[in-house]
Amino acid sequence: MEEFTLINNNRSRIKVFKPFEDTSNPYTSINAMEISYGCVYKRSNKPVMKGSRVESIEDARKEYKQLLEEGWRKTSIFKSYF
Repeated sequence: MEEFTLINNNRSRIKVFKPFEDTSNPYTSINAMEISYGCVYKRSNKPVMKGSRVESIEDARKEYKQLLEEGWRKTSIFKSYF
């Protein structure tokens, strides 16, 4: 599974969807996604991440689909920061 970054139409907010890795027990696998969200103040600067949460893969897919329908776009502008 790969990491996806979405940015809103105003280019002021981003959300990063990536697989959740449980570091407390590396031998078990959890089917979950970590969704980080933040604000973009200047395109040339690193975005300010406000927080993150862990969701099931199904819920993360629903949110991803909803954001695309609202006009958010996939981007790779900030890939070097993560």
